[in-house]
Amino acid sequence: MTDRLTRRTTLKAGVAAAAIGLAPAVLRAAAPKLKLRILETTDLHVAVFPYDYYRDKSDDTMGLARTAAVLAAARAEAANVLLFDNGDVIQGNPMGDYIAYQRGLDGGAVHPIVKAMNLLAYDCGTMGNHEFNYGLDYLGKTMMQGANFPLVCANLLKTDGSPYLPPYKLLERTLKDDAGAAVPVKIGVIGFVPPQIMQWDQGHLDGHVTTTDIVDAARKYVPELRKAGAELVVALCHSGIAGGPRQGGEENAALFLAEVPGIDVILTGHQHLVFPGPDFAGIDGVDAERGALHGIPAVMAGFWGSHLGIIDLELERDGTAWTVAAFKSEARPIYQRKDRKVTPLVESKPEILAAAQPEHDATLAYVRQPVGEISAPITSYFALVADDPSVQIVSQAQLWYVAP
Repeated sequence: MTDRLTRRTTLKAGVAAAAIGLAPAVLRAAAPKLKLRILETTDLHVAVFPYDYYRDKSDDTMGLARTAAVLAAARAEAANVLLFDNGDVIQGNPMGDYIAYQRGLDGGAVHPIVKAMNLLAYDCGTMGNHEFNYGLDYLGKTMMQGANFPLVCANLLKTDGSPYLPPYKLLERTLKDDAGAAVPVKIGVIGFVPPQIMQWDQGHLDGHVTTTDIVDAARKYVPELRKAGAELVVALCHSGIAGGPRQGGEENAALFLAEVPGIDVILTGHQHLVFPGPDFAGIDGVDAERGALHGIPAVMAGFWGSHLGIIDLELERDGTAWTVAAFKSEARPIYQRKDRKVTPLVESKPEILAAAQPEHDATLAYVRQPVGEISAPITSYFALVADDPSVQIVSQAQLWYVAP
């Protein structure tokens, strides 16, 4: 009788407390939860069409137009989705060279790969090392003026030490929690480029910009981003995954970046590989099956649009902050390969093809132009054992190109 009375009294007290806005421990509500899907493209290298301009033939392993179809399906599967690009956008195939060296971007024209990306509603992007191959002025015309999404880079500086681009961006989004309620969430996005661009593109960059170590830049700006209100921090790291002890100034620093406090997600690239997957098995601190770097969820989405990076986060409210309670990483392909045969898994999105169709046609005409005539057959049968005409003609072309 006493136990029953005690239970009834406790219940009445709980109801009374709830009526005046108090929550006794025995009736505390479960912590709010929500799911967030983060999508990544990386190392697109001007590959809008599934087409290899070097071989002048279709190639089903590439093309943002195909990635866009995978992207549409991935968006339809989740209530809360953010899309990021991880750099190396404007250089990498003959279309990129045609735009840079032949047609130009005068009169406010938008680069075809950027035009295609604008249709996909990216939330943010960062710089890859190949963004600098054509110089800073051209970079400004293509990415910085043409993209309708923000760009961030924390370790690229002007000569006076100030950031060349905003080091980070605070995205304020209204997401749906698991109960269907609208929840405001602040997502911080920070970007990084390999510091080696100062050697690779010295002629374009020396005296104009400089770089710092990726991890050092993160240690400087991630606390600042958290202080600004970021409840979740996503690192756009155009840098690959490598093990061993940290020396500083690494080209592939994503694994070391994962040890910086305050970073929740790392999007990687640069190496043209796929993560999670066997490419990175056996490296200390890397979970190549689950897709984690020192426990931090990460993904690398191949190259030329071959994959879409997907990280599904389960977030839980812990007091005043969201924490990652669980995650799943995936690099979803646009094709499958079996017995050396490539089969596309999706069809190209027509609107993405249309965004670059004029430049695609012009590039085909450009690469199909004759560049000279030869008066004798050329083979390379004996190139490894003797002077060979196929090697000589390449050497002569190189000498002609560098001659004053």
